[in-house]
Amino acid sequence: MLGLAVVPSYATVYDLDVAVQKVRENCLGINSRLDHMKLMAGISTGVGAVGTAVGAGALAAGIVKANTDKAIEDLLEKIVKKTEKGQQASDKQLDDLIAEMEKNWDTYTTKDAEKTKVDELTKKSKTLGNVRTGLLATNTATQVAGAALSSQTKVGGSLKEQINRCIAASDDLKESMQQARLENKDTTRAKRIVEACGEYRYVDLSKINNLATGATVTSSIGAVAGGVGTITSAVANTDSTRNDNTKDGKAKEKNLNTASNVLSGVSTATSAVSTVLNGVQIATIKKVVSVSDNCEKELQ
Repeated sequence: MLGLAVVPSYATVYDLDVAVQKVRENCLGINSRLDHMKLMAGISTGVGAVGTAVGAGALAAGIVKANTDKAIEDLLEKIVKKTEKGQQASDKQLDDLIAEMEKNWDTYTTKDAEKTKVDELTKKSKTLGNVRTGLLATNTATQVAGAALSSQTKVGGSLKEQINRCIAASDDLKESMQQARLENKDTTRAKRIVEACGEYRYVDLSKINNLATGATVTSSIGAVAGGVGTITSAVANTDSTRNDNTKDGKAKEKNLNTASNVLSGVSTATSAVSTVLNGVQIATIKKVVSVSDNCEKELQ
């Protein structure tokens, strides 16, 4: 279970007091090192939760923006179809007429209410694009921080070695207890120590490390997706992209917006997954902390 170096099957028989002291020397201090790991995992979980929230916000803004852009397209088509040319135009001609109208929008004559509505929706679309870009940038930052924090929640070699030594010292104490009983010595306290500190043998440290690796990798993937999504969103919302009213220009803008929404979804999903992994890791660390709490309590 422990996934550590093999603990020798033999034990050294020490005087009972000496054996207890060796357990103290090898087992004390594990608790504080685990508490630091638990703290880092907790911070990482909190950062992941924030990333999930802002990522979801970016995705929501992108979806509303897509609906707003569609509303603009529908309204522009409606305006053109009211004109004499629009009523007689084919679909391709209609697209050309809409492009021409947008190109000369400032001087285009139509009903004030319709023009005002288009202007309002256009402003809303621009704002939503900026919001999506900002939230994606924030999500990316949390993903980078999450990856860095998760990488610090692994059980290092020195801690594994100390836990191995603690287990070995507990085994030595168990052997010493048998000798002490033959000498009619009180082994009540020693028995409690062996029972409490010996629980380290059943701790699965590899699970903690596997969860840390999973959270780090997931956050790293999310950071890449969020970074690309931020750039894509920013480019999609520039005036040069938005004001390119050619058929290719409109297709480019739509594709960029779609891509940024997809990337928002990916970055949000990875934030959620890394948050879950960190949460499970905290629960696992807490189990080890419980063992260390009981062990150190008996050693006081």
